[in-house]
Amino acid sequence: MIGKARSWLYVPAHRPELLAKAMAGPADAVVYDLEDAIAAPDKAAARANAVTAAAQTWPKPLWIRINSPQTPWGESDVADLAGRGVAGIRVPKCDDPDAVARIADRLAAPLHLLVESALGVENAFGLAACHPLVASVSLGEADLLADLRVRDNTALEWARQRVVTANRAAGLPSPPHAVWTDVADLHGLVTDSATARDRGFFGRSVVHPKQIEPVNAVFTPSHTEVDDARQLLNSLHGKDSAAWLDEQGRFVDPAVVARSRWVLDLAEQFETEGTTS
Repeated sequence: MIGKARSWLYVPAHRPELLAKAMAGPADAVVYDLEDAIAAPDKAAARANAVTAAAQTWPKPLWIRINSPQTPWGESDVADLAGRGVAGIRVPKCDDPDAVARIADRLAAPLHLLVESALGVENAFGLAACHPLVASVSLGEADLLADLRVRDNTALEWARQRVVTANRAAGLPSPPHAVWTDVADLHGLVTDSATARDRGFFGRSVVHPKQIEPVNAVFTPSHTEVDDARQLLNSLHGKDSAAWLDEQGRFVDPAVVARSRWVLDLAEQFETEGTTS
């Protein structure tokens, strides 16, 4: 699912009536949140809702974001969700590969690790490669900004590229991008998402339904991309060399071919072709 889902909608787990609505909406995946959206008095009820939801069948992937395993809430989340068969678990505040490997063994589910500290960024590759159940490593940018004591989001560019590289070096898909917190600024959301897409991310987390369609559009291959990919693959017929120039004068080698196949796979998955270039 990671590397294919465009939008990951957070739903607070103390509001179970919102889960069915989210599943019926346009998000590609839903993340039932036990962490940031849940106040301390509601943690136990939210966890119980997540356990109930994990036992149900849903029309799209249900991931659950637990609390930091370093907290009593997170320890209870791991204990209650272990072996429940959910599509995946998001684990916040990750910085220790050995600790993540132990959690993976207990949960027995794909893990999406959230890096939210300077130490986590430094250990990004170790986290990505620490266990076969690690499916992705992404940034939790609000906490990371605080830990780094910076105020300018552009200071995170190096960390963003670090996690993109860590994922790919570990053989994992392109990671989802972090939440865009200014829900009213859809133009900023689109601009930031397009930049992230062009720098190696695929998909992003969203916190409001009105963010879903713009994000989906950005991460859906455009008509131009799809046409170019199809033309390039059609030019393969009869070629017996490792590299060549196509009819448009573009250099074509196996890496270019692989990207074109990926574009067409995405276009087929999403059925309709977007218009964002």
